[in-house]
Amino acid sequence: MGRKEKPIASSNRALVSLARWLRDQRSNSGCSYAELASRVGLHPTTLQRAASGQSVPTERSVRAYAIACGASVDTAMDLWRQARRGRLRGTGTASPSPQDIDGVEMLRAGLRELHELAGRPSVRVMEERAGAGRLPHSTAHRILLGRTVPRDAHQMTGFLAACLVASSDHPAWVAAWQRACGKQQDVAPFPLPLQRRVPHRRAAPTVPVRPSVPASGLYAAVLGPVRLWQEGEPLPTGSPQQRALLAALVLREGRTATAAELIDELWGEEPPPQALAALRTYASRLRKMMEPGTLVSESGGYAIRLPDQACDVTIAVHLSRQAEQMRIQGDLQHARTLLRHALGLWEGEPLAGVPGPYAEAQRVRLEEWRLQLLENRLDMDLACGLHADVVAELTSLTSAYPLRERLRELLMLALYRGGRQAEALAVYADTRRLLADELGVDPQEGLTRLQQRILRADPQLAVETMPSPADAQAVSFIRPAQLPPAVPDFIGRSDALAELTDVLSAAAAGGSLPVATVCGPGGVGKTALAVQAGHAVAPFFPDGHLYLNLQQRTPEAALAAALHALGVAKTIVPASLQERSALYRSALHGRRVLVVLDHVKDSAQVQWLLPAARGCAVLITSRRRMIDLAGAHVVELDVMSPAEALQLFTRIVGRPLSGEHGQARYVMAACGFLPLAIRAAACRLLAHRSWTVSDLADKLADEDSRLDELRAGDVEVKPVIEDSYHQLSPEQANGFRTLSSSTDSFLTLRQAARLLGYSVTDAERLSESLVDAGLLTSIGGGTYQVPLLAWLYARALPHP
Repeated sequence: MGRKEKPIASSNRALVSLARWLRDQRSNSGCSYAELASRVGLHPTTLQRAASGQSVPTERSVRAYAIACGASVDTAMDLWRQARRGRLRGTGTASPSPQDIDGVEMLRAGLRELHELAGRPSVRVMEERAGAGRLPHSTAHRILLGRTVPRDAHQMTGFLAACLVASSDHPAWVAAWQRACGKQQDVAPFPLPLQRRVPHRRAAPTVPVRPSVPASGLYAAVLGPVRLWQEGEPLPTGSPQQRALLAALVLREGRTATAAELIDELWGEEPPPQALAALRTYASRLRKMMEPGTLVSESGGYAIRLPDQACDVTIAVHLSRQAEQMRIQGDLQHARTLLRHALGLWEGEPLAGVPGPYAEAQRVRLEEWRLQLLENRLDMDLACGLHADVVAELTSLTSAYPLRERLRELLMLALYRGGRQAEALAVYADTRRLLADELGVDPQEGLTRLQQRILRADPQLAVETMPSPADAQAVSFIRPAQLPPAVPDFIGRSDALAELTDVLSAAAAGGSLPVATVCGPGGVGKTALAVQAGHAVAPFFPDGHLYLNLQQRTPEAALAAALHALGVAKTIVPASLQERSALYRSALHGRRVLVVLDHVKDSAQVQWLLPAARGCAVLITSRRRMIDLAGAHVVELDVMSPAEALQLFTRIVGRPLSGEHGQARYVMAACGFLPLAIRAAACRLLAHRSWTVSDLADKLADEDSRLDELRAGDVEVKPVIEDSYHQLSPEQANGFRTLSSSTDSFLTLRQAARLLGYSVTDAERLSESLVDAGLLTSIGGGTYQVPLLAWLYARALPHP
């Protein structure tokens, strides 16, 4: 466990609680800081500082600390947020006032202060809180860096929601945004979208097909006013805050929420002094209405456990998933009916009249989901030849949501198929003017492509008839078996292979989705190990094995290939990334499939390819340590041991090395014990039958030409290192060349900082990023080494 830690001394009581909790988790784990650090790829000092109590640590280090200890990440984040708020209160930081903002620079500063007060959530979390499409994470990143401000009121209110600003404060902030940016037009805050100066009209709803409230048991509804029924009779739901608690628990679908989380969700950043007492009162009142065991108290929090189909949201989810399954099978008529039932569950604005930041964020999410379901149903209406029936509905919807391009696209298609080509083109012209006037952008590619096809009178735009039952039956699920053959001369890696098979075989238990990531530098044998592990666990996945090589492949193209492999007809594969991902998850629902994603660049590339179904598992290979992929089990692969390297070389060569073991060991060292380099060297020896191992060693003795010698057919080392180098940022590339210029075999952080002209902290940051890229090796204790072959490559580069 190491030496005794120093006492915690801080005036920030929340920080003291956080530090004590972190230390308790480490004590419970029985691990040293070095052991914990090895689990999450951080330096031991980083974790030790996080639990020191001297200052509020970063979110990343606290999250990694909890993961390494096997502790609750949610609890860690809750304590961290409280510690951060305590620090802000201690420094006198107050909520910025929108009334004081009169320029862009003041607006930028105010937005950054809101982000600080929200506990500095990551841009991915902000994107999720804002709701689909309102605040892309890349835009949030630029706003926080001060490079831009929200482009419109829709994005501005998305940023406010992401920072948990109370909805009652949104109008003042939108007004401040208008003053700072010189906007003169009247702009309605979200949820009303930006539109022209015409009165807002709600789209005419489709004919509701609402299932009746069950005559027995408890039933909850949140897709409208928040209501409860018991045995078919309505129950009083109490005050707005009590309804907010009910909604927050119902929407968690049985998951426990801590008291601190619920207080934040009901009252935001400024809860009343007796918030906890009020929360307990509301929970007690709700519990008395329900059957015993429905509202439960767990670990200082609350949860509502409802039976299946006892809530309108879960019914809508079930119906939409069924509709996707029917759509995949080609039964569009049945799919349309299911979606009409799902859409009939909405009764006005979701969570109507419920206060609090959580309710505001959920309102946006549920409304966006409704529109997506509606677009899917209209798309299927057109595929069934009902273009004349949907024109009026689409016209109303495009008036209510003028910036939603998918609705415009469907309206153009409906008009064109109804013989109204001129009106269809007029919709495009109107859309183009609106987007230019309001946002200064052009229509998306799909809308522009449809306009060109209408101008050409493309015959493929003719009405698509509904598939016959025979056609629907012909759309069958294919059992993919795409794993490449296992490498016949696979050597070693027994520990890593056992670790992977343990993680992946857990899918058979039906728990959460197992995700395993094999990371390491290029040429270390990640793909070979992944394929070997895939074949080892294949019996656990009777519905098939998908293999997708993501090198220079977009998520859209990968999803199209996966859907085709699963038996989905190309004609029903949607165009957008979001719809393809939804269809992919629907195709995997209820199936047990192993998904192998090879040569992944980063976690963002794979988010769209993660199944939602239990029984599936995902195996990823990447040169980067993907610790930011939630729930992923990371297996780091290093170069081979000398014994394994010699065994691999001997097996590939296919003959004993009698009398040449000394030269063979030199060849292994010259290859840096990298499996790809060893394979290239062995293949060179096979290609030249007259060569001895000594001849090969002589060829590799020249360091200037060694990388060129390590090439045999398609097996080549230099392009792999080159690819890793070209993916570096300018700062990283400059740092790699600088560190490689050192004559020392090993570099301490202080030596690296001296070479780079950086502080020790910045040198550690840059060094760790090069470790992630596979061009630097961390050997512990703040010491690094440039891998041999990477060092040879760097020697040929121009010196910085």
